Amino acid sequence: MTDTNVHATCTVGEIFRMAIARYPDREALVCRGRRYSYRAMGEEISKFTQALAARGVGRGDAVAMLTANRAEAVFVQAALAHLGARLSWLHPLGSVADHQFIIEDAEITTLIVDADGYAEKGFAVAQSAPDMRCLSFGPAGGADTEGAEDLSALAAGFAPAPLTDLGDPDDIAYILYTGGTTGRPKGVVHRHTSFVSSYLIALHGWDWPAEARTLAATPISHAAGALIPPTFLLGGTVHLLAGFNPEEYLATIAREKITVGFLVPTMIYVLLDHPALAQTDVSSLQTMLYGAAPMSPTRLKEAMARFGPVFTQAYGQTEVTAMGCSLRQSDHDPDDPEPLASCGRPMPGNLVRILDEDLNEVPRGEVGEICFRSPNTMVEYWKRPDETAATLRGGWLHTGDMARMDARGFIYIVDRSKDMIVTGGFNVFPREVEDVLTAHPAVAMAAVIGVPDPKWGEAVMGIVVLRSDATADEAELIAHVKQAKGSVQTPKSIVFAEELPVTGLGKPDKKALRAQYWKDQDRQVG
Repeated sequence: MTDTNVHATCTVGEIFRMAIARYPDREALVCRGRRYSYRAMGEEISKFTQALAARGVGRGDAVAMLTANRAEAVFVQAALAHLGARLSWLHPLGSVADHQFIIEDAEITTLIVDADGYAEKGFAVAQSAPDMRCLSFGPAGGADTEGAEDLSALAAGFAPAPLTDLGDPDDIAYILYTGGTTGRPKGVVHRHTSFVSSYLIALHGWDWPAEARTLAATPISHAAGALIPPTFLLGGTVHLLAGFNPEEYLATIAREKITVGFLVPTMIYVLLDHPALAQTDVSSLQTMLYGAAPMSPTRLKEAMARFGPVFTQAYGQTEVTAMGCSLRQSDHDPDDPEPLASCGRPMPGNLVRILDEDLNEVPRGEVGEICFRSPNTMVEYWKRPDETAATLRGGWLHTGDMARMDARGFIYIVDRSKDMIVTGGFNVFPREVEDVLTAHPAVAMAAVIGVPDPKWGEAVMGIVVLRSDATADEAELIAHVKQAKGSVQTPKSIVFAEELPVTGLGKPDKKALRAQYWKDQDRQVG
């Protein structure tokens, strides 16, 4: 991987083929008791490629996948890359309504659903698009799933054949959806080139051990998925867990001698507080990546004392394939604690500036917006030219994160110009929750903010003004949101108020609302 132009001439499929050809007899993937060598993984990718092609999936087709972490999801991701199709992941914890919006907006023609745990939700989504092809991992029984075909069984009927790449580096590889202030998710468009770039940036910008045995317990549809191709390029082994369970996670580290992990801070806190940690040998762990939410510097120092000097922080967003800045292991110094409150420094290959509204770089120590210029930057927001132009203004990707850079180049997020809440590693956009709250007949006005939480980093809080003579309690409103939006976006608490503070323009003053909860925090939202 020494060709400096490989990101411009290589597809995601080629990355998989490179690893398969280089390490055929090494162990590539372990999941649910099944173990695959690189050669066997290549054979599975071939069979799924043929199965998808037999059902009409080809170059330029739009495919969505709703699944837990499982080997078939990795195989299909690679198969779609070889076919030149584009993939949109559906968040495992998302609501049916949000998934249906993505299906329509991304013009999905094929939906693949994990029948083990997601059949009901997946096929409810499918009802909104009767012309869409529906496939499943495993048999999907029941009247509601009639018409779905078992893709795993179909693939098993094919013999392995040489992999042929039908895609082009400039083809769209992914349209990944992130929430938006308009109340609807935005589709972030990435070509193969930006994802290949992100793999190379990860190899040079994160701390990797000589032998990578990588454990993924958070959804591979999101940040954990960014570790998989780099691990393969190193000839390492990826271990997939269906979800995060502290006992299972710790037991897997000990049993498989895991060397690399990724967790959001909330999960690290759970491990620190779990009694099994004291009885578990975690000495094999050499790199623990964390990110997607703020981490308490106090708890980070506690984790460093327990696990050792293994921590690397990752900062980014979907628009830059999650590869923006990193706080390396060497920067996690208990004797120099200030950088522990930062999001690190730019990763190799990324140009990062702190800019003012006129695109001028602000002096060190002053606050501006974090802006990126990188080969792993998105192409556009799908079918949203105005928002694309605003986000890519002046040739920079504008993150909406307000920050300062110190004399050593560490970047400290101090506020967010967009009101996104990051809770437990997942993004929640207040407008979406506010729309649901104000749809309740008893609610007159609502504002949703993120407040400090020792477990979740930020917790979703709703501040509600009831209609005159109307009544509703906290439990009722929480249940109302959960039914409409799913558990991630549901407020952990509801506060009732007589009125909301407003700005001069008459908008709810969220800065004032947040200030009373964040004023004593060392680190602000970020």
